[in-house]
Amino acid sequence: MAAAAKGLPMVDLAPFFTSDREDDGARAARASAIEAVVEACRTYGFFRVVNHGMPRELMSRSLELSSAFFALPDEEKAKAAAETGSATPIPAGYFRLPSHSPENAEYLLMYQPHLGHNLYPADPHEFREALDECHEKLAKLGILVQEILAEGMGLRPGFFQEYTDSDSSFHFIAALHYFPATEEDGSVGLSKHEDGRALTFLLQDNVGGLEVLKDGEWVPAEPIDGTIIVNIGDLIQVLTNKKLKSATHRVVRKPGMHRHSLVYFLSIDADKWIEPLPEFTDKVGEPPRYRGFRHREYAELRNRNKFQPPATPEEFYNINYYAI
Repeated sequence: MAAAAKGLPMVDLAPFFTSDREDDGARAARASAIEAVVEACRTYGFFRVVNHGMPRELMSRSLELSSAFFALPDEEKAKAAAETGSATPIPAGYFRLPSHSPENAEYLLMYQPHLGHNLYPADPHEFREALDECHEKLAKLGILVQEILAEGMGLRPGFFQEYTDSDSSFHFIAALHYFPATEEDGSVGLSKHEDGRALTFLLQDNVGGLEVLKDGEWVPAEPIDGTIIVNIGDLIQVLTNKKLKSATHRVVRKPGMHRHSLVYFLSIDADKWIEPLPEFTDKVGEPPRYRGFRHREYAELRNRNKFQPPATPEEFYNINYYAI
């Protein structure tokens, strides 16, 4: 069941972890949660989850260790710099946005099974172990959410996993640090955008700053202890022919406050062909809203936005590039 929680719907996933899965009450609770997730993805594109299987202690410890890394001197963080020419879709390691970017943030990107590649935190073993455990828990949560969406959208069990299982290099966890807002550079932490992958899972500290665009208004996703924020990305929007929403969102920095978060991106295999599914087009008498494309092609276009920021907004690539 979903409830309003400071702007975003909240869904309790406890029914999916109960031992009495065949009990009538448990089945009803699962059906209610599935309905709530699908409705949130149709309307907001975002929702919160509680009782998600990730211990609060792990969430808070991981954010603390991430904060410790970003507090290191610049020359120390530079030792973890992303390697050019990496085989992964985005180079793993430390990355600071260019000075001409309107955003003021820095990142540490890590992949499974190469977690820890290029890391240089104050305590590498503790940080690596925490992030490894985060990745494991969030990957399991990703499987659960995929199954919830498949059932809720009338698709067969395991449908979305067939798109996401074979190429783990497109799934990654990122630690993010947003600097305090200043009069000189404003409050932009992350410009308004939509996520280019399948699903995103966010752990954030108590600073907040995430905002979701709904019906023309920015809805703050204020921190709520122990919750994880989930959102739909462009690839799910295309597959469902825009039945599910890849919502526009942004991060606003606050004066005098550093913001830290951990984000897990669950993506679709690089070589998969992405186009609206017949279940949401031909079979229901609706035209496709997007032309098909190879995921790798779209990922490369999106990466140009981040690592070679466009000079004008018109040069920014998003999913509308494939819109019909």
